[in-house]
Amino acid sequence: MHQIPCGRFIDPFTDFGFKRIFGTDANKDILIDFLNVLFEGERQVRDLTFNQNENNAQLSRFRKAIFDLCCTGADGEQFIVEVQRVRQEYFRDRCLYYAASLIRDQVGAGAAHWKYDLKPVYLVGLMDFCFEDSDNDHYLHEIRLIKKSDGRVFYNNFGLTFIEMPGFNKTEAELVTELDRWLYLFKNLSKLNDIPIGLTKPVFEKVFRVAEVCNLTKEEKMAWDAYLKAKWDNENSDAYAREQAIKEGMKEGKVEGIKEGKLSIARNMKAKGFDIETISEVTGLTPAEILTA
Repeated sequence: MHQIPCGRFIDPFTDFGFKRIFGTDANKDILIDFLNVLFEGERQVRDLTFNQNENNAQLSRFRKAIFDLCCTGADGEQFIVEVQRVRQEYFRDRCLYYAASLIRDQVGAGAAHWKYDLKPVYLVGLMDFCFEDSDNDHYLHEIRLIKKSDGRVFYNNFGLTFIEMPGFNKTEAELVTELDRWLYLFKNLSKLNDIPIGLTKPVFEKVFRVAEVCNLTKEEKMAWDAYLKAKWDNENSDAYAREQAIKEGMKEGKVEGIKEGKLSIARNMKAKGFDIETISEVTGLTPAEILTA
């Protein structure tokens, strides 16, 4: 039987890896530690209960909101932890919709009386890409409801936090804060063969233990291997489709000019299902030009 090569540790930026490390009752202390580091000075998470990932209490079957992880703290606060590997059109809108749906669902259907005493709701978006309007100096975006006139917080029980992992480029020697260490772990776990000296506190030791491939059960190892195979197949197919789309566009471009060639590439890539952001990166066209191509 062909053995699929893989590293010592699973990738936390996969659905399998993230759920195994952060999404079980046995490992909820890992998620609690990360959230407390992320929200230091703003909120202290004492305990967590994992909710169903699919929140459709008041949604029709055509408008379900799906979360990577949704959990409730000991004080009733709710957290969504969303992992997004590739750019997606309207990603910000989707995250806002997810978080807002938890606010809306806090009132029971048919409730006779309600004081609007909302429990806090926070969404954390771990992104393997950067927003189009991001700069190189900021990878952590903490969004809160503020007063435009003076920048002071107007309502502190609702927030969106986005972390652009490609923007975090600190080396092991540059790690200063606990958040630095967490982000370094997120970004590098699947590439590590040895445990860094700076990541030896108990919660990190547990992450390494849970994430080590040799500690997977036979069934989990089969699921991980299947994921890797599907991932590589998709990447190869995606690369081939992109290459063909570019080649076809370039052929037309030789006759029709550089701009028309780019538009031809955009049309080909749209036809093959590529998102607007990816097409823009490849062609240099604006989203508006791509949409009308």
